[in-house]
Amino acid sequence: MVLIRACPILPSSDFETTKKFYSDLGFEFGSEYLEEGYLILHRDKIELHFFKSPQHVAETSDHGVFVRVDDASVLSNEYKALNLPVEGIPRFTEAENKPWGICELAVIDTDGNLIRVGHIMDT
Repeated sequence: MVLIRACPILPSSDFETTKKFYSDLGFEFGSEYLEEGYLILHRDKIELHFFKSPQHVAETSDHGVFVRVDDASVLSNEYKALNLPVEGIPRFTEAENKPWGICELAVIDTDGNLIRVGHIMDT
């Protein structure tokens, strides 16, 4: 059996800012390739890849990813304790049960990338 995992590739206007923001979210440094303009961060089995995009405008970003977890509420409580803003960029929206059967939270990072995190609700 082959293990298949997806690793989203998102823009970063500044790798140091990206590393700091995601470090606060529990992500660890994986590797950085300065000449290629590439950064890898990870938390548990999730890898987020970033490409250097100095001209990227956070307010017009249309990049995002959905991360499936066992319990979005637990992660939501962890992120809530960080006192992230609830408006603007960056921002955090607490986990809530959505009508489509997913309990999900949302984080917008410093580059406007949307990170949705959720789990399927019991029916």
